[in-house]
Amino acid sequence: MEARIDKWLWAARIFKTRSIAADACKNGRVTIDGVSVKPSRMVKEGEVVSVKKPPITYSFRILKCIEQRVGAKLIPEIYENVTYPSQYELLEMTRISGFVDRARGTGRPTKKERRALDAFLGLEDLEDL
Repeated sequence: MEARIDKWLWAARIFKTRSIAADACKNGRVTIDGVSVKPSRMVKEGEVVSVKKPPITYSFRILKCIEQRVGAKLIPEIYENVTYPSQYELLEMTRISGFVDRARGTGRPTKKERRALDAFLGLEDLEDL
């Protein structure tokens, strides 16, 4: 059995809407065997789909081709997550360092972000001086 990649990504709950899944395909964020795919590309069971959701790339092995959205409890029957552990380490490092490198234009840090930043940089001990 085969299914369109945009429908499968939506049905497998990797993307919230089918149009977001189609846009991801059009913008080259979805690959199969290292090749960017169009939204109309048909996928088969056993293929490995890579999805770039910055800062990491998720990889999924298709166990079942579906075009109808299923409940979250049935997801283990649909795909197997084969994402490399190094990608999750990269995600964790990004979370930790998120306070140090603020995006331009995001404004001043909130009180909570400021305290987390001070804790990360080891500045909370200097306040007592």
